[in-house]
Amino acid sequence: MEPRFLLLSDVAAELNVSDSQVYHMVRSGELPAIKVGGRGQWRVERAKLEEYIQLKYAETAEWVAQNPLTEREAE
Repeated sequence: MEPRFLLLSDVAAELNVSDSQVYHMVRSGELPAIKVGGRGQWRVERAKLEEYIQLKYAETAEWVAQNPLTEREAE
């Protein structure tokens, strides 16, 4: 059974980005997370990470549709 909550380092590994990038995403509110424990360690719920990934797929598809790839003109 997969854990419900992930460490920021786990999220970074899942997205293949740096820990600092994930920390920025969490602190900016881009990626929902909670602080737990006396030291306030960040945790990301797996379901929220999956929602974030789906949102990024939708945003990317929209960007691609608005920015079609064009052939380079022959030189």
